[in-house]
Amino acid sequence: MTVRPTRDREQEPRRDPGGAAVEPAAVTGERTAGAWRLSRRWRRAALVLHLLSAGAWFGIDVIVAVLVLTGRFASDVEVRSLAYRALAEFAALPMLLSGLLCLATGLLLGLGGKWGLVRYWWVAVKLALNLLLCVLILVVLQPGMDAVADYGERLLTGSPSSGRVRTLFFPPAVSLSALAFATILAVYKPWGRLRRERGSA
Repeated sequence: MTVRPTRDREQEPRRDPGGAAVEPAAVTGERTAGAWRLSRRWRRAALVLHLLSAGAWFGIDVIVAVLVLTGRFASDVEVRSLAYRALAEFAALPMLLSGLLCLATGLLLGLGGKWGLVRYWWVAVKLALNLLLCVLILVVLQPGMDAVADYGERLLTGSPSSGRVRTLFFPPAVSLSALAFATILAVYKPWGRLRRERGSA
């Protein structure tokens, strides 16, 4: 009986015309068919960072909502004051950092993955929401934190002016709604392509 020699389970590396081994595109990020792709390892790392930053962002929004509600409805003036001062001190920067990390990893996954950045509607809308929320944190939320801290301090003296804090319900409500919508888009991937590929009918 003839026994055929067994081959290694791992595929032998491809070689270029000079005889040098070439790693496959699935192992190292490279341009294939004119499009750059992340390697599997780096794509997974970027995806983990993307999910963690999005989860952190969502959690920070929940904490902001709790602080806003506590500052508005708590019966103890000292608790209300502490809630507003904590909101002014800790809310904006962590929210912005998690949003920027989510945006950066989203861009990386789009550029180095099969979905692209402006190839599908759901990806483009997600990126637009992410960018819009980051801009709102910088332009709307952060500039008003000094007034929120001042309101929290004035609560203890009995002479607060509530003009600024009346609108604090909107940032967590808008942000949580947008992040929930972005999560739905990531799961269901609706609406198809934003634009047709060249050569398609």
